[in-house]
Amino acid sequence: MSNLTVTGTKISNGIWRGVVSSQNAEVPQLAVHLLDKPVADVQLTEDPEKGHWLLQVPIPSEAISEGVQTFVISDTYDGSTLAYFHLMAGEVLGDDMRAEMSLLRAELDMLKRAFRRHCVETS
Repeated sequence: MSNLTVTGTKISNGIWRGVVSSQNAEVPQLAVHLLDKPVADVQLTEDPEKGHWLLQVPIPSEAISEGVQTFVISDTYDGSTLAYFHLMAGEVLGDDMRAEMSLLRAELDMLKRAFRRHCVETS
């Protein structure tokens, strides 16, 4: 079990950013993979004031394609998966968003009915 934790902070300008916390002072040894291939030019920079490391993962252009792409961040010491993040694009995203909106509408309708029933019962 790894003593590292990775917390994503944001994606901007084609770079995923995160914070790596460690229980010891050693430099974390991380690997980032997309479709079982290593991602190049990953940067890990120490932030001694805050006691953690800043992780930057450049998103390769081949990752920007139809469907869902999953990046896996792992500890190279023991191979454990520390975190992952996804990119979604194309029609798959549209279908997913439409399904989510439909679910939200149904839940909102249910809440409206319950609220109205509550108002009638408490009047």
